[in-house]
Amino acid sequence: MALVLIKEDGTGLGNANTYALVADGDAYHEAHLYATAWTAASTPNKEAALAMATRLIDEEFQFNGFKASSSQALQWPRGRCPDPDALQGFIALSPLVLPGGYMASDKVPTRVVQATCEMARELLIVDRTGPPAGEGIAMQRNADLSEISYNKKDRRPIITCAAQNLLCKYGRLLKKPGMMRLVRS
Repeated sequence: MALVLIKEDGTGLGNANTYALVADGDAYHEAHLYATAWTAASTPNKEAALAMATRLIDEEFQFNGFKASSSQALQWPRGRCPDPDALQGFIALSPLVLPGGYMASDKVPTRVVQATCEMARELLIVDRTGPPAGEGIAMQRNADLSEISYNKKDRRPIITCAAQNLLCKYGRLLKKPGMMRLVRS
C-alpha cells in the first residue's frame, strides 16, 4: 500500500504523519544551495523521507508547552509554547523590551516545517538512524602499518545541526538513555 502523507494543519489531526508535504520541500529547497539529493529523489522517496523526518523530530525533541489536543498524532500544534520573538511590551521610560507571548496553538511554526524539509533531505543522503561507519572500532592497524582509531563517544546526531538550529527556539533535544547530567556539590 502506498504511503499517503497527511500534513498537520494546526487542528491537531489524529491521523497526521508529517509537518510538510512534497510541495513544502520543493519550495524550501529552491533556496537551498545543496538541494541535489532532494531534487533528484522520486516523489515516493520524498514522501517517505518527510514522514520519517517528522517521526524523528517528534521522538528526538521535547518541545515547550503541551499538545493542543490529547488526540493529536504529532507534537504540534502546542499550547503555551513560548515565542521567543514575540514582544510582551515596553517598560515605561526604559529601553528594556521583555520577551513574551506564545506560539499560536492552532498552527505549526514555519521553522518546524523547514526543519522537517531539512531532515528529509539528509535522510535521502544517509540513514541517520543507523550506526556510523566504524562504530565499535577502537584501533585498527592496516597491512601498510597505517592505523585507524575511532572515538566511540563521538557519534553523529540523528537530528542534523541545521534542523536542531531551526527547532531550538521551541524546545530542546532529548538526552539519550544512559546519559545524565553530572552535578558537583
